[in-house]
Parts: sequence; C-alpha cells; structure tokens
Amino acid sequence: MMYGLILAGGSGSRLWPLSRELYPKQLLNIQNTESLLQATFERVSECMPASNIISMTGVKHLSNVKYQLSSMYDKAVVLSEPISKNTAPAIALASKYIIEKFNIDPVILVVPSDHMINNTDKFVMTVKEGEKIAELGYIVTFGIKPSYPETGYGYINVTDKHIERGYKVNKFVEKPNEKLAREYVSAGNYYWNSGIFMFKASVLLEELAKASPEIYSKLSNFDFSESDEIPFTEYDKMPSISIDYAVMEKSDKIALVKLESDWNDLGSWKSIYDVSPKDKDGNVKIGHVLDEGSKNSLMYSSSKLVATIGLEDVVVVETEDAILACKSDKTQDVKKIFETLKKQNDDTHLVHKTVYRPWGYYTVLAQGNGFLTKMIQVNPGQKLSVQSHNFRSEHWVVLEGMAKVILEGKELILSPGHSIDIPLQAVHSLQNPYKDNLKIIEVQKGDPLIEEDIIRYEDMYGRV
Repeated sequence: MMYGLILAGGSGSRLWPLSRELYPKQLLNIQNTESLLQATFERVSECMPASNIISMTGVKHLSNVKYQLSSMYDKAVVLSEPISKNTAPAIALASKYIIEKFNIDPVILVVPSDHMINNTDKFVMTVKEGEKIAELGYIVTFGIKPSYPETGYGYINVTDKHIERGYKVNKFVEKPNEKLAREYVSAGNYYWNSGIFMFKASVLLEELAKASPEIYSKLSNFDFSESDEIPFTEYDKMPSISIDYAVMEKSDKIALVKLESDWNDLGSWKSIYDVSPKDKDGNVKIGHVLDEGSKNSLMYSSSKLVATIGLEDVVVVETEDAILACKSDKTQDVKKIFETLKKQNDDTHLVHKTVYRPWGYYTVLAQGNGFLTKMIQVNPGQKLSVQSHNFRSEHWVVLEGMAKVILEGKELILSPGHSIDIPLQAVHSLQNPYKDNLKIIEVQKGDPLIEEDIIRYEDMYGRV
C-alpha cells in the first residue's frame, strides 16, 4: 500500500499580491474551480486510496486546509506544524506518524501542494515506475527534462547508470545563473528538481539517522499513539532545514525518474503567463481588463478595471489593496517586495482586505490604534463557530438579512438596524439559518486585534 504526504505550508511570496502569507497560492483557485491544494489531493488520490493521504501544514493555515480538503474527503487527516521548520522535520515526522499510526512500512509519495499537473494519467504512470525503485531501497526524486535555461529552479545531475527506468543521481545543484543554466540544458543529463519524492518510510529514517542525526534523534520525543498533535516545545527543538540539504544531497541511495507528465510549479507570474490561454497578441487577460496595443503581457484584475496601453513583456496585477507592475523577466524578484513589506510590518504581505471563509467572507473597512472595522457576510444556512476572544470586544450592527446571535447561551434574533455588544471573553456565535445573505458591520476594540485571538468551542467546519 502506498501512502501520500501533501506539503501544504509556504507563503507563495513570488505570487504576491494575489498570494498572501495567511492565504497563500496553494489555497487559491488560479485557473480552475478548485484550489491547487484540492487539485493536488485529487491527483494523489488517483495513485492510492484517499484514506492513505496525510497533509502537513502550518498552524496559521490549518483551518483553511482542513476546510478545503474536507470537501474532497470528509476524513482527511491534516497534521499541523506549530512552527515552520522547513521540509526535513515535516517529512521525518509524517513518516514516523504513518509507521506508528498504521503499524506498516509503506512507500510514501511526497508532493508539494502548489504545482499544476494536468495530465494525471501520465503522472500516475510515472509514480508507479518510481514505486518499483523505492521498493528496492532507493529514495526517488522526480525530475523534469528542462525545455529552456530556467534560473528559478534547482537542478539534478544524473549518471548514466540505470536503475529500472530511472537513473542514479550524481549531485544536486542550486538555482544557477543564466550561463550555467544554458550549460546544464546543453549537457542533457540535468533535470529540474520538481520537489516530488518517494521512499520507503524505513529507508528515509535510516538515511536521516546517518545524514541528519540532529533530526533523527529528536523523533523519539513524539508519540502519536493517542494524539495527532505535534507539541510546540518538542518541535521547536528541531533544526530548520530542507529535505534536500538534510538527506538528498548526502545520501548515496538517490535515484531519479523523469516525470512524464506536464508540470509547472506556478512559482512566479511568468509561470502563470506560460500556462494561461493567450490572445492573438500573446496577452493573458484575467478579470476586468481593457487593453489597447499591448503584446506578450499579463494583465490581472481582481476588483477594479485595469486599463493598459502599448505594454510589451509586462506583468500588471491588481488586487483590492495593492498593484504590482514589472517586466516579465523580473517576476522572480517579486519575493523581494514581499520580504520588504514583511520587514516593515505592512499587513499587505499578510492578508487580503477581503478574506473568504467557509461561512462567507469579511472585508476590512478601516483599522487603527485599538480598533478594526469589518463588513461580514454570512451565506444562507451558514454560521460562525461558537467562540470567545481574550483580547477584544465586538459591536455588531445588522445591515441586511436576519442575524441569529448566540451570546452566553442565550439566543437573539436581530433585524436590519439593530445592534449588539459582544463583551470581552463572552462565548458567542453569529449564524444565518435563513434564505438571504446576512451582512453586518463589526467593530472590534482591543489589543492586539489579530485573527489568532479566537478560542473555538463548536464548529461545523471541523476547525475546533
């Protein structure tokens, strides 16, 4: 039996301003009706039963990941890292979890949650080839035959030694400059590193013990016999290191299988441009866009009209609170803008003004020292969790629809124009059991005013 591990962390910083730290690209619907995370789960479930798939994410993305996956499989297992420690500790801990929880030593397929692969049949076929090699005791990585000298990917150099339908890996190399990338493509024995791996759980742990004892020695501190929780105090002791550095670059048991399907990691706006349908002038237009005479450009609108004239090889992205404009060959540098905003404590890197939730959405209207004002819409038949807050009180005013409010065990029905105060630490819930949308204004007062200040007691979306 094969098991799957979906890595659903990360911030998607190079797709800013569409991707934000609290709502990164794997949770977004880039081109389809489903998110990249949901598409990944669906694709992996073609290789194994859905019950065999484990997802790993950070605590700040847990509720959204659980909600999205529950629509695919209602018993989806999601493990939560209490703090980000890169891929090696996450993969090591998930492998231990699978061994202990199911008392087996299976082949595990590890996939990122933010890749686009449309040819699922060829993907499954390649995974099956990799499984044969993994059963022989190798750690298998899946490589992409480069079609151009990309400088945004790491490369893998292989020898001419065949292992089944794969190759013995010689070395991993960092993201190259353009000159080196051209040499790699010309050499013919270099592949793009897809970040997709496969191994027997015991083999990975054996190689981890040899190559990264600082991780392996700490695994015994985690016990999944009674709980799926990962304690912060123990996980915080783990080093922050990628699986490439911790194991792949040090082990002599690495094999590469060429990924036969299409593949794009959607790691930049150029990647979005490459996979999107284009008009006769080579333009990609998404949303409310009006253009005159532009060529080979991407124009993205999420809320406002974007009007462009005579652009060439340019990316323009509009969101509710930010605009990005850059040359197409500079899209890898968007990460620098993201990091600068983060250093400046600018919330534009963190969250959109409009944030979608299982029950509807909210839009931040204004905020300042000690206050925050939102417009909240609760869709028909939906309700917020029963919750309380340690640091803020709230005042609600109903704009449209009818609100069912639960406050300290009492039920109240409010019509448009009516309001209610939610005191600090009061247990409450906002609900809409009716057929029309419910809209309210919420004014928060306190410090700090953060989304993490929610203690949930009951939740219909499994976020408790």
